[in-house]
This record gives sequence, structure tokens and C-alpha cells, in this order.
Amino acid sequence: MNVEQVCATYLELADRHAPGLVRGLYLQGSVALGDYRPGVSDIDFVAVVSGTPDVPTLRAVHADLRRAHRKPYFDGLYVTAEDLRRDPATCPPGPAVHEWQVEPESRFERHLVTWHVLAQSGVAVRGPGVGGLGIHTDWPALAESTRQNLAGYWTRWRDVTARGPVGFSAWATSWGVLGAARLRHTLAAGRVTAKTEAADFALRTYDERWHRVIREARRIRVGGPALYRNPVRRRADLIGFLRVVLDGA
Repeated sequence: MNVEQVCATYLELADRHAPGLVRGLYLQGSVALGDYRPGVSDIDFVAVVSGTPDVPTLRAVHADLRRAHRKPYFDGLYVTAEDLRRDPATCPPGPAVHEWQVEPESRFERHLVTWHVLAQSGVAVRGPGVGGLGIHTDWPALAESTRQNLAGYWTRWRDVTARGPVGFSAWATSWGVLGAARLRHTLAAGRVTAKTEAADFALRTYDERWHRVIREARRIRVGGPALYRNPVRRRADLIGFLRVVLDGA
């Protein structure tokens, strides 16, 4: 099922269940960054609403959408136009959808990365183009939070993965290599970048010793023959690469 069909079904359901609520529908994430992979990527949305959504109504909309299009996930959040003009850190929690679960008071995706991706290249499905939304951006703040993410979440994830079984999975290789490299690439490029694009950056930037695991992470995302037969060797390369990315400049 393609992105256009899922969005069309969503808008039809939203208009039926809550006429006039969804004034704008915008896609961010991999669709906006030109890195959407059918069967791998989710559809990440931001719905601009006319007022406070009724949570049971949202649950009905997303339950019906799930019955129509079980995959991919249609993940996102509900905001007002005014919310997008403010620092997301100052916006109150609100309705969000993650893996078909509607959360009434959530901070899911309410952060500068979402706002920046929308401002950079968000796709307008309904409503004015993103250039007319006056979306709040703050690159110095985003860069600092990116550095904190590398030092915090990603360093902890590397250390836990080095000790546990998850590191043997293909998912962990793709998530770890491309996730950490993407943040380094974002800092270097001065914009939010995509995972597949970050793999190319990593191949240009890091020693050839790590090219095999970088290519394997990209292969897991885009397809192709496996580059490792031994998951133990692959995990060792994953952890080694993460040490270089996270501990280096």
C-alpha cells in the first residue's frame, strides 16, 4: 500500500468522524527526507487541527485506518498551527499515535527534530505549503540536543547492546550504525539528514575498517545479499564502530 493511498484513507476517515478537525496534514520523517522504504519505513505525520481533538474519536479514526491498511504504521501527532510557531519544548503534551496506539497526553515527536524536518522538506498533503506555516526552528538548540543524544541515549544503548543478546540481530546493526552515524552527519551538514544518506557519509568519513558493517547496515535497510555469515563478528563490528562514532570528535 503506497503513502498516497494511506493518507487519502486517513483524511476520508478523519473527515467522516470529525468534520473540520484536520485542517492540514503534513508528512515528515523518511518521506520528507526522501528515504522512505516500503516494508521498512513508517509514515510519520503531523496533523494540524482546528481545536482540541476528542480522543475517542481519534481512536475510532486510527482503528478504522488500521483495519484498512495494517502496515505501514501511521505514526504522528496532533498540533495547532500556533504550536508549530512555538518552541516545541514549550508546547503542552497532546494527542499522538504510535504503532496504532492513541496516547491522549504525549510528548511523542514533539521536539525540534520534527519541527526542523517539517520546515526543511515537509510534504503537504492537505493545507498550505510548509513555507507558509512559520515553523519554529533553532539550529543551535537542535545541535546541542543532538550532541546530548549521542552522549546519553546512544552511549547507553551501545553499552547495553555490547552485553546483551539484541546486538546479534539485523535490526540492531541497522538501528545502531545508521542511527548514530545520522546524528554525526546531521551535525556536520547543519540540517537533519536521512539514514541512508548517513551511510554514505559514514563511508566517506570513517576508516575502511568499518566499511563492511556500514554497508551491512545500509543493506539491511535497502535490500541486497548479506555481508556477514557470523552474527558474533557482526556484533563485534557494530560495537567497535559505535565506539569510534560516539567517542570520537
